[in-house]
Amino acid sequence: MYQFTGKLKIFALALMVVGLLGTVYNFMSTPSTLEEAKEILAKQHDSHHGGHGEAAVSHEESKAHVDANKEEAHNETTKHVEEANAETHEETQQAEEVKDTVHAETVHTADSTASNKEEVHKAEVVEHKAEGHTAADAHDDAHAEHVFHQMQNRPWSAFYVALLFFLGVSLLVMAFYAAQRVAQAGWSVVLFRVMEAITNNLHYVSVVMIVFIVLTVMHQNHLFPWMADGVFDPQSPNYDPIIDRKKWFMNVPGWAIRSIIYLVGWNTFRFIIRRKSIQQDNGDLKLHKNLYNISVGFVVFFMITESMMSWDWIMGIDPHWFSTLFGWYVLATLLVSALTIIALVTIYLRSKGALPFVNDSHIHDLAKFMFGFSVFWTYLWFAQFMLIWYADMPEETTYFAQRFNEYKLPFLGMVVLNFVFPVLLLINSDFKSIPWLVILGGIVILIGHYIDLFVMIMPGTVGGQWGFGIGELSAILFFIGLFIFATFSAFANASSLPKGHPFIHESETHHYYNIEHRGEDSNHH
Repeated sequence: MYQFTGKLKIFALALMVVGLLGTVYNFMSTPSTLEEAKEILAKQHDSHHGGHGEAAVSHEESKAHVDANKEEAHNETTKHVEEANAETHEETQQAEEVKDTVHAETVHTADSTASNKEEVHKAEVVEHKAEGHTAADAHDDAHAEHVFHQMQNRPWSAFYVALLFFLGVSLLVMAFYAAQRVAQAGWSVVLFRVMEAITNNLHYVSVVMIVFIVLTVMHQNHLFPWMADGVFDPQSPNYDPIIDRKKWFMNVPGWAIRSIIYLVGWNTFRFIIRRKSIQQDNGDLKLHKNLYNISVGFVVFFMITESMMSWDWIMGIDPHWFSTLFGWYVLATLLVSALTIIALVTIYLRSKGALPFVNDSHIHDLAKFMFGFSVFWTYLWFAQFMLIWYADMPEETTYFAQRFNEYKLPFLGMVVLNFVFPVLLLINSDFKSIPWLVILGGIVILIGHYIDLFVMIMPGTVGGQWGFGIGELSAILFFIGLFIFATFSAFANASSLPKGHPFIHESETHHYYNIEHRGEDSNHH
């Protein structure tokens, strides 16, 4: 039986501690007042426009220098002309003094009228400028307040992305495991205890998710715009008629109740299936049939709740937008990640001698699933994007427009990580049986699909205030540590093989035949 070593346990706990400390620091370093947010915005503006500002100053100095030279030359010319004409005008001036005296009062009256008009005009200009400054200041304050809320959302969003990723991966491992039981698959039986161990993480992460749900309902974060005050009130300035038409589904009690149902249902199925699977080690075939029926029930429950979960927990962040493919798209990205996790944990445990009956053919089949569902994910990504782009409907295109404008690098980069790299690496049949190549491809796939979930969530919660820093890394480290602790402690608590499964011998002797081997085998027989 596998032993969960002290070193690995300490490593997992260290990751959790470091992750927690980094997450706490991320929350504490978030601006707590609007003034702090304005200072950060000013620094961002100065750093972005610093080069432009220096160039502008240099240009103004040069312009001022040229204007000064022109002014000096003009003044000297004027001086000479005035001296030459001084004598000529002196006599004329004496002759006109009488006329000037006669017209003085008239001129004075005209000047007074003109002066009054000029003063009124100046007052109007000043008032207009004051109104302009007031409107600009109000706009700046509104923008600063909006950015302030985005900055406050960032530590929550960083934690939420990692939480959903590991919760989703654990859930999809459970779904794949149940699908193998429903399909009466023989090849994967020796991997059942690996999958059961990984799904143990579902219990731990679900507890964290429940805490997150409670804090969200208490308005400790603002990740979901439809939860804001006054959104459903026509008398409120925050009223949103689009969201108001969806309030039959988007309401806090319904959202919270559905979320608890998802988590309780998934964990109940996992607990029952795991317990009965261990009991089946005595060879009771009634338990085998019972597990089949329970797995069928879980698959049905999962297919309904997974789609609704993706609407509630992810698509609800962008409440004006919708996609009929979204549930399938989230399923694909989490399923590829789940298969990759199964492959990586299997390779590690086999290297430690804990899975003596797992051979290269099992790794090959896992890699085939990784490859196949990477192509499936790409199909759904393209189908969703292409249809929305082609239809060009404003209520749908805003979703991708924001991601192209503010998240272009991660949005397009994940296509390379999730499709191009896996296809080039895993399309070769021989490469699928080489552990280090599967590990390399798996790491890239996990990074790519984390970015995929990142791009789903961040634009609607933090907008342009995104980045990958201490908060994002700390959240990942915390959940990796929790995953290691949950998975390997569960694997150490039961036999590494489901001895009572009727297909165990088929799985132990499973061998993959490629075309050449099939030809040789047929000739041999």
